[in-house]
Amino acid sequence: MAPELPVALDRFDRQILSELQTNGRISNQELADRIGLSPSPCLRRVRALEAAGFIEGYRAMVDAKRLGYGMTVILHIAMDKHTDERFANFERAIRAIPNVQECLIITGQSADFQLKLLVQDMEEYEALLLKTINRIEGVTASHTSFVLRKVFDRNIVPTASG
Repeated sequence: MAPELPVALDRFDRQILSELQTNGRISNQELADRIGLSPSPCLRRVRALEAAGFIEGYRAMVDAKRLGYGMTVILHIAMDKHTDERFANFERAIRAIPNVQECLIITGQSADFQLKLLVQDMEEYEALLLKTINRIEGVTASHTSFVLRKVFDRNIVPTASG
């Protein structure tokens, strides 16, 4: 039988989401203890949250610097045309580049896209920009900012009810 999908999130659902964002490897028993439920209802709620798409997956957070990625780059991209086809082509091309960590369509700038990239050094960035990104059809301009230092990286969605 498929898990029942939550119609509205209650405090238990929100606590589950909060705990799992902090520690995706927590055991069901420990999760149940922390939020004040018994293990079976807790697991049913987790499965329902997964099925409803509130939980998109689980992954390990890896230290990019330890893997040799010493630079984080923010890159703004301007496009020649604002058409669905042009944007879809760009998005498809940029998704295939492993160094691109994030791609956002933005407003309020002279750019259409904002990318976050991880590169080993300036030489790798130059090659990526000139030989790959700037050659994507429709790219007319790029503006680069280099991250000097990460103050924090909050990759946790607030779960308190609004």
